Amino acid sequence: MDQTVHQHGEEIRHCCKQDKPISEQKADDLLVRSVVNSSIESLGHLEKSLLFAELSMISYLSESEVEQIVEQLNFQDVLYYDRDGAQAYSFISDTDHVIACRGTEPNQWNDIKADLNALTVIAETIGRVHRGFKKEVDDLWPVLEKTLTDNTKQLWFTGHSLGGAMAVICAGRCLLSHIDSNPRQIYSYGSPRVGNKRYINHVKLDYFRWVNNNDLVTRVPPLWLGYRHCGQEMYLDAHGKLKTLTPLQRGKDRTRGFLKGLLEGEFDYFSDHRIDRYIDYIYKELLTSRP
Repeated sequence: MDQTVHQHGEEIRHCCKQDKPISEQKADDLLVRSVVNSSIESLGHLEKSLLFAELSMISYLSESEVEQIVEQLNFQDVLYYDRDGAQAYSFISDTDHVIACRGTEPNQWNDIKADLNALTVIAETIGRVHRGFKKEVDDLWPVLEKTLTDNTKQLWFTGHSLGGAMAVICAGRCLLSHIDSNPRQIYSYGSPRVGNKRYINHVKLDYFRWVNNNDLVTRVPPLWLGYRHCGQEMYLDAHGKLKTLTPLQRGKDRTRGFLKGLLEGEFDYFSDHRIDRYIDYIYKELLTSRP
């Protein structure tokens, strides 16, 4: 299978192997392009977006593989959390502490149950949130809270798919809890809707929510159940370019993406959800933005 994408006629390697899930790959299979020589705060927006997308991808790997790969990003300490199938990593450097919540894996029954469990329950803060997502966070929160109580570094949250939803709920709890260090920002990729309007209006977070064209997960749970998105949407169009579109333009672009996927032998409602797609497209945006 082709291992390259193209930018202005130049071949660019994919960030991972295309023939197996990220969770089954090794550190050597992944291409990490981010460079972090000082604090994350010093990076530009697209550089941060690329870094957090890569950390979201890395969070799918086993603990031993993760430790090999994050060292090049100047994260000296790695903590792994696993409670009843809900999983996350802490990546800690001299200046920053990143919580990366692991996303949905087809072989993780707990994750699948969380995605399907679409009824809302009362949030720990205010309003109502997705019952399955809250259950995942409930499992992890005691160990995360213990770690973050003594945190003195700049705090960031990120995640892909279910991990994005978990990151939002975790950051909201952190913001409104006794923990002194408040979340600096959240970056999610292919995140589903998390809660109702009252919840998202109450929990004010600096949040960038990346959506890739026809990614089906970003459209569930449905609006008619009361779910809403929060944060600033960063929309990648059918060609993987960052765009701001009207609803009419968005509809046309989704049709274009669907037809393009069929021509390439893909059903893009699912292929657009892959974290490596997000990473490769954000990387191309970053290259385009540079002089």
